[in-house]
Amino acid sequence: MKTSNFFNLILTAFLALSVSSCSVISGIFKTGIGVGIFIAVAVIVLIIALILRVGKGRN
Repeated sequence: MKTSNFFNLILTAFLALSVSSCSVISGIFKTGIGVGIFIAVAVIVLIIALILRVGKGRN
C-alpha cells in the first residue's frame, strides 16, 4: 500500500513537471521565431541599403 502511494506521488510530480516544461519550450520557440524574423528582415534591409549606396556612387 505504501509503495502505491509513493508511485502515484512520483507519477503526479513527473506529469506536472512535464506539462510545465512543454509550455516553457513552446515559449522559447515562439521567441526564437520572432528573433529569427527580425534578423532576416534586418539583413534584407542592410543588403538593399548597400545596393542603393553602390548604385548612387556609379552615377
